[in-house]
Amino acid sequence: MKEQIRDLPRLAKDKYKENKRFFSKLKKRPPRGLDQMMLELHEAEFQNTDCLACANCCKTTGPLFTSRDIGRIARHFKLKPGDFIDSYLRRDEDDDYVLQELPCRFLDADNHCMIYDIRPKACREFPHTDRKKFHKISHLTVKNVAVCPAAFNIVERMKENIK
Repeated sequence: MKEQIRDLPRLAKDKYKENKRFFSKLKKRPPRGLDQMMLELHEAEFQNTDCLACANCCKTTGPLFTSRDIGRIARHFKLKPGDFIDSYLRRDEDDDYVLQELPCRFLDADNHCMIYDIRPKACREFPHTDRKKFHKISHLTVKNVAVCPAAFNIVERMKENIK
């Protein structure tokens, strides 16, 4: 797994143009049954992928925090939402709330999430490869293949299936 994570940015960079072209076509004419196929690819990949052995998403990227996420997590820590924001979050260039620093402060040494049951929506849905209307989030998927080995594998299988 460590080698795969180490090589992932290079592999994703090598596939970047190919993936952009592929997703551009996919966005214009998504095949019938795309969402079902993605769900099946996603489920098959995660039968063989142990996120706890990787946690690259938690180490290298941060989720967006919605106001609901902030309220829920602040309550868990018995903080006011503003105090939670001041302690853990910052606004990014798109004015979204994101983590102040990486790796995620809620990731422990064994790659377990200390707030797993109340984690942000973006974390619960990552890498978004099983979402409905998958073709509409291609920009996100192109980014995620550089972070998540499972997303990389799913996209490669998807391209083989759609040819």
